[in-house]
Amino acid sequence: MTDAEVKRILSLPALQILNKEKSSVITRLEKILKIHARVMRYEPNGIVIREGDYGNSAFFVLSGEVGVVLGLPPESLGRRTLHKKNFWQALSQLWSNSKIPEKRDISRYGPEALRQRDDGDSQTTKPIFLQDIPRVFDSKEPVLLKAGDYFGELAALGRTPRSATVFAKTDAELLEIRWQGLRDLMKLVKGWRHEIHQTYRKNALKTHLQATPIFSHLNDQDLQAVADATRFETYGQFDWQGSYKDLQEKDSLEALQEEPIIAREGDFPDGVLMVRVGFARVTFRRGNGRKTLIYLGAGDFYGADETFELLKGKKDVRMKVSIAGLGYVEILRVPAEAIEKHVLPQWEAKNWQIRTIDKGPAKKKRPAKFRRMADYFDRSLADSALLEWGVQERFVNGTQTMLINMDRCVRCDDCVRACAETHDGNPRFIRHGKTFQNWMVANACMHCADPVCMIGCPTGAIHRTVAGGSVVINDDTCIGCQTCANSCPYSNIRMASIRGDDGQLVLDKQNHNPILKATKCDLCSDQITGPACAYACPHDALKRVDFNQVILD
Repeated sequence: MTDAEVKRILSLPALQILNKEKSSVITRLEKILKIHARVMRYEPNGIVIREGDYGNSAFFVLSGEVGVVLGLPPESLGRRTLHKKNFWQALSQLWSNSKIPEKRDISRYGPEALRQRDDGDSQTTKPIFLQDIPRVFDSKEPVLLKAGDYFGELAALGRTPRSATVFAKTDAELLEIRWQGLRDLMKLVKGWRHEIHQTYRKNALKTHLQATPIFSHLNDQDLQAVADATRFETYGQFDWQGSYKDLQEKDSLEALQEEPIIAREGDFPDGVLMVRVGFARVTFRRGNGRKTLIYLGAGDFYGADETFELLKGKKDVRMKVSIAGLGYVEILRVPAEAIEKHVLPQWEAKNWQIRTIDKGPAKKKRPAKFRRMADYFDRSLADSALLEWGVQERFVNGTQTMLINMDRCVRCDDCVRACAETHDGNPRFIRHGKTFQNWMVANACMHCADPVCMIGCPTGAIHRTVAGGSVVINDDTCIGCQTCANSCPYSNIRMASIRGDDGQLVLDKQNHNPILKATKCDLCSDQITGPACAYACPHDALKRVDFNQVILD
């Protein structure tokens, strides 16, 4: 924004939470907004954010009205509705697949999907209008937000899915602030920081605590007291995928030394640490180096053992491990004082477990397992080597990583052929990737716990399915902008030039460039067998794994 635009925005009544600061603060606010914000204008029924999307920005309503709705059908948000194929439909794929690579029925596409964007094309940042939106919105009762209201800040700061769809009810002018600006604003405007934290404590923190085993037995009063005492901490770089390639060029010891320390081995324990967003590495000293015990992801926690030993009177209790952030991590720290007052009186020794093992979108309906950190101390270096490598390469982000045992693999490529048969003749991965000893992680979508590929998609084409949690792409609404492919830190999304029924490339009528579509593994979401690659492997060499489970096998 220009200087004049920034001054105009800050003078609006809608931003009274910001514009009543002192002049010295206003000057700094102007710089933040100029760098990290923009004004977006929407016509009636224009979609601002979609339920389930991952975003990295928040919005202030400057003028007009926007509506908030829940539970819109997937197709109205640019997504596809998945239907499992029956036995005969699955069998018919063997002879009904097209012989033309990447053939599409272009009659399904709207005009947006048949225009190829050039690099830097600003069209991808403009609001996208989808069919039948007025009819869908009219069938709902939206909650209206007016000038002065804001939304999206919790999902943006926590990189969690949007909890609702927001659309323009009237002509609306919104101020969009990306996460870097939100972070700086929260540091600068204490009142707003307090308001956001209170909103999170009210709307989400109690739920998070209640889902954690050591707090699940608390009554509402004690749970609220623990929530009020909980501190918020952040470590590392929010856009960690941007520095991923730089990280790979460093040796493991150098990378380990640069990870931000959350808790240090030998320090005095001061409470329970819960991971809200991101990943953390748990290590302990082994000789002159450090050994990775395990990694913690969203929903995991550490520090219960040490804290309870301390509160029960044990002498000289120290942290047994160090915890460091991997990329970007948000920590909720529950102080020992709150544990002693509200948790310890009701605590039973049988509940002294440190973390859940089964978690994430791939979790099946089975009893949750719990392990103590002590279960991992005696593991040999050979047993832990695969996890160490997975942490270093950030494969721990994957919930469905394709892991191939090369000692069993005979290079028959049945996995690739099976993938092609289930995707109209087009394989969605290659049997190639980084290797460690006899293990290889193939270049296939890992369906990440932190799917940074989903941030910024202008049409909602790439999304996580409600059932199963796999990350899929709706080919009909993908506009080939390459945002997802450029964002994937593992290069597991590829752009394919599509062809028509005649086998010729489909070209943009304006610039005559080939129309591109983003393609990747969709975990065979419509197949009754599940992932065809694993199902077809004749030697049980290929598995889809969560690295969290690998260390238990």
